[in-house]
Amino acid sequence: ADLDLPGIAIGGLSVGESKKDMYRVLETIEPHLPKQKLHYLMGVGSPEDIVEAVARGVDMFDCVLPTRYARHGAFFAKSERKHIKNACYIKDKKPLVPNCACYACQNYTRSYLRHLFMENEILGLRLLSIHNLHFLLELMRTIRKQIEKGTFEHFYRRFPWRIKKNSKKK
Repeated sequence: ADLDLPGIAIGGLSVGESKKDMYRVLETIEPHLPKQKLHYLMGVGSPEDIVEAVARGVDMFDCVLPTRYARHGAFFAKSERKHIKNACYIKDKKPLVPNCACYACQNYTRSYLRHLFMENEILGLRLLSIHNLHFLLELMRTIRKQIEKGTFEHFYRRFPWRIKKNSKKK
């Protein structure tokens, strides 16, 4: 922390340990991290983990998760991860996520994207990758705005992925 570097990298927290343990470690180290430096958490890329980590002082992330999910037909939606290969999308003419501004949602339907995956067309996984990355970039833009407005705590408590995940435990 005393080195003249622009940030602090935090690694090894998403390599097999539970999310609960990852959050606990972040809570433990957060008071010891220099406030004026960027805090970079390596290998974390799910929407709920990003929001949880920001709540614990993390600024930046990198992860293969959004593109890995996309390669297997999974895409991020408002409150959960969905799978384009599901039969419910065979005739679905809606975009992956309504009101999403990404290239995939603006130009292709769920049924066409499902068709691409079922035919093993590489375009399908590229389009889902574009969507998932766009989803996370928009999430970070929203988080930044919430922090600037002083409303992040309210956003955090009501974040749909967190609520859905926590309700499953009950």
